[in-house]
Amino acid sequence: MAAVHVYGGRRWLGWYNTPGSFQIAKRFSSFAKSVSFRGNLSQTFFSKSVDMDPTALFGTVDCKGPKFRAAHSGTVMQETGHVAALLMKECVAWDSEGKVVPGRRTQPVGITIADLGQAPASEMRPACSNAFTLLFASVPITVSIGTCTLCAVCEDWYASSLILVGIVASGISCLVLGSADFVFTHPEPAKGSPAGDGILTSDKDIVLLRGTEGAVNSITRGSFSLRFSSAAHYALIRWCSILFFIQCITQLLLIPQASLFGQLMFLSSLGMSALYNAWLSSFGKEKIHWKFVFERDPTLTKYSLGTRTTAVVFMLLVLQPQDPTGLLNALLPNDTKVWKQWKSTILEQLHHPRDQYFLSDSKIGDLDGFTQQEQDLLHLLFEDARAAYNGYRDYLGVDSL
Repeated sequence: MAAVHVYGGRRWLGWYNTPGSFQIAKRFSSFAKSVSFRGNLSQTFFSKSVDMDPTALFGTVDCKGPKFRAAHSGTVMQETGHVAALLMKECVAWDSEGKVVPGRRTQPVGITIADLGQAPASEMRPACSNAFTLLFASVPITVSIGTCTLCAVCEDWYASSLILVGIVASGISCLVLGSADFVFTHPEPAKGSPAGDGILTSDKDIVLLRGTEGAVNSITRGSFSLRFSSAAHYALIRWCSILFFIQCITQLLLIPQASLFGQLMFLSSLGMSALYNAWLSSFGKEKIHWKFVFERDPTLTKYSLGTRTTAVVFMLLVLQPQDPTGLLNALLPNDTKVWKQWKSTILEQLHHPRDQYFLSDSKIGDLDGFTQQEQDLLHLLFEDARAAYNGYRDYLGVDSL
């Protein structure tokens, strides 16, 4: 059912006895509860459009995105949307750990730089793929109708009627669900908004988003919805859920009453439908959703940095925030005397990130008043910062120092 809006013409190709009716019924019930009406339901039941959240249908209800922190505006989002979760999952699952930045290594942090390019439209109806849909869908349809007919010819009315109930339930539900427009939306940025650059953070991986405010909004605040022409579809979705519950109960109770031949025909129809559903699922709806948002994939460059200190300095160098103090303190909240000295030096040097003498010993400052142990820690932290700077020069395409 979740593939109805992914493949062109899929709404007309659901006429087969599909397995998993109980799970589908629960998904439809949850899906119907996600309704958000545009207007008063009692007054405009047949006239106003209605948006439904498809996450319940797609099985991504708990798929929340990572925390986002904007580099220039200071915006902080504790939780982002489905598209951000897809991007983070893609970056974490990358086979290679990326370019390894030389330096001290304690707990490596993966940083992926995503150059988003042009922002998608604030509202768009993604085009569907038509790859072999009709050809392969004809197989389970033919098998289901054929087994239903054979059972009727053999006068096994239990098996024939149960297969027919499965065909009707699946076909009607695909028609109802397919009548909606699959829409992707994200907020339009205000005029004069700064660049939307920012960071998505997880436990061990970080994604740097680089692009306009609109492009970043499509990642952090973009959402999918199914838009029906009228609120009357709310009742139809409910009835589809009931229909699948009826299918589940009747098939469970009555299939033992069928003959052995009828039971074999029933299982054959379910088996072929299950193979077809597995084939549809093999393409990965998450990647298809990603293609819906961006016609061209963002340019992704991944680095592996040995410590969190190195990673934070690298992020600040790449993002170049106008006021890096807040971002630095948020990512590294340490406030001991050593860390305060290190942060003040880093912040001063960030104003001249292309300086070939970045964090040279002459620019570290006076270390009088620090114990030998504190000085050792400071030198260690500054070495991490130099490693980050060398990684930044690699990003710029300049030889490391």
